[in-house]
Amino acid sequence: MSALTGRRVLLTGARGTFGRHLGAALTAGGARVVGLDLHAHDDPDVPVLAADLTDPAAAPAAVAAAVDRLGGLDLLINNAGVGGPAPAELSPDETVRRQLEVNLLAAWRTTAAALPALVAAHGRVVFVASRMAVLPLPLAAAYGVSKRALVAYADALRLEVGTHVGVSVVYPSMVASPIHDSTAAAGLSLSGVSRPEPVEGVVAAILRAATARRAPRDVATTARGRLEMALARHAPALADRLVRRTVAGRVAAGDLDAAPLAAGLVARHRDPAAQEPRSP
Repeated sequence: MSALTGRRVLLTGARGTFGRHLGAALTAGGARVVGLDLHAHDDPDVPVLAADLTDPAAAPAAVAAAVDRLGGLDLLINNAGVGGPAPAELSPDETVRRQLEVNLLAAWRTTAAALPALVAAHGRVVFVASRMAVLPLPLAAAYGVSKRALVAYADALRLEVGTHVGVSVVYPSMVASPIHDSTAAAGLSLSGVSRPEPVEGVVAAILRAATARRAPRDVATTARGRLEMALARHAPALADRLVRRTVAGRVAAGDLDAAPLAAGLVARHRDPAAQEPRSP
């Protein structure tokens, strides 16, 4: 943690579950942190500036204000994110647009605005993605799509600025937080589909990415996460079968009966004539 001493850090989503824990851990390690979030918070340890990062005009000004307050920038942690139910079979709605704006475009805008300061300091940027970027789940298409696109952005960024700025992506699984509230309210809880993990483990993984001698490319937050990522990348057909089996079990148990957004999926699973599509 001594590698954090004196580091100047910009943290998005600073008032969320991950953000609060990250801010505390960073300052405990000796870093100077300024946060960005929708609402300002006058905290002596982690002051938070108000900024709607989905506003193309607001993001550069907010980043400039934070960098000016810090006197430069060594580390950007793109942590801000939102979730919500979004079946892939339905036309994209406001829930989908919001997730793409916050999870992808806001991080892109923030990073672009911060790059001059990061390049000058030979700094780092850490993106908080999700295991769903590589192992998608049904009925949550927008979240998986936005996080997979975020990884693609990070990969492209690494090729462009990697000589001067370290670029890392961290892949948490499910952590208990308000980000899941709207999904649970729609009757689409991830309980039984995604194994929860403690927020402390996610924070530790982000700090490992931030303080490693060389910026790691991809960072899983648990041993199970490393296995799931390897499975998704090297045996995607097997990963699909495992997810389908889990979903079929939830349908058989009636877990999705009260979820209108899952009606199509439930009906297809209960159709005795349904079968696995075959290649022509």
